[in-house]
Amino acid sequence: MSIRGFPRGKRFSSSAPCRIDCGGTWDIKAMALPYECMEPTTVNLALDMRTTVTLEPYKKGRVLIISEGFSIHEEYDASTPGLKGNFAIFAAAVRCMGFHGVKVTIKSEAPIKSAMGGSSTALVACLHALSKAAENFGSRPLTKRNLLHLAYQIEDAVSGGGCGMQDQAAAVYGGINQWIWQYGNTARPFIRKNLAKQAKAKEVNQRLLVAYSGKTHSSLKINRKWIDDFLSGKTTRDWLQANETARRFALALEMGNWKECARWLQEEMAIRREITPEALIPQTSLLIEKAEELNCGARFAGAGAGGVVWAIGPKERIDELREVWRQTLKEIRGARLLSCKVDVKGVGGGKEMSNAKIQMTKGSMLGGLPA
Repeated sequence: MSIRGFPRGKRFSSSAPCRIDCGGTWDIKAMALPYECMEPTTVNLALDMRTTVTLEPYKKGRVLIISEGFSIHEEYDASTPGLKGNFAIFAAAVRCMGFHGVKVTIKSEAPIKSAMGGSSTALVACLHALSKAAENFGSRPLTKRNLLHLAYQIEDAVSGGGCGMQDQAAAVYGGINQWIWQYGNTARPFIRKNLAKQAKAKEVNQRLLVAYSGKTHSSLKINRKWIDDFLSGKTTRDWLQANETARRFALALEMGNWKECARWLQEEMAIRREITPEALIPQTSLLIEKAEELNCGARFAGAGAGGVVWAIGPKERIDELREVWRQTLKEIRGARLLSCKVDVKGVGGGKEMSNAKIQMTKGSMLGGLPA
């Protein structure tokens, strides 16, 4: 398939929510496939700290990728083999969708490298925007299921394997969901159970607290170690126990039993302390301990080792914890409470531009970088 020049004089944008989670890692195929009979489960809550990706025309045959959260940009030659660099998954997405001559700008409302699924969220938004652009050439828009499949496959392939699907799933569908992973089923690789529609999400917001630890994280090496320990048998039984606690957490969340939510999140965290100690740093350990002292459940997001910590529990306990965390975070450089709510909309649910004509300038046509 010959690649198409990006539509001249137009730009397209889309946004998607980040997520916090319980049961993460069970969405990775190396763990989920051999134990499908145990219903590998992940629970995630999409948050309204959205990542927006905007596409606009650039130099013919080139792809420029800029992330406003990083001080770097990368440019790719669309006719040359090779996909390396920090933004390789986005270059792969552009190539996969058959485009060249496009500038991709990524802007996130969530802290950078906060373990909230940032790169996956941006990739989902990027593919959704590319799908809008492809409609100009008569292509059918990607369905949510197609979008999730493609985003996951691209990220897993370019990273060399070891990715799960929960980050992309939260970005595509939004809301609060229990995911049961069944990769052996080609027609239906997951079962999605919506745990809280819009009215219930408002209840969750009153019982939810999210904080940034002030420290960025990197998950690749951590996830690899967890998978190796699991496959060796060293931690398999503990991981299976963690999976059961995630299932029980999902049930408590669906029922709106906030004490039980706190209890099962504490149980999962206790198991994680034993089998994933590298996921905790002093700052996140302190925040989790403060939450548990007030009978709330708390957990690091994603693979941890920095990034975000979140807590859930009865409203009065969360209200107490908010002030405790606020005082604790004052002593940690760069740390802060995050103002966010459950996002029930998923990809494309934000205020976005679609097929909007823009005033083209000589600089933008030639692809000059912004000052």
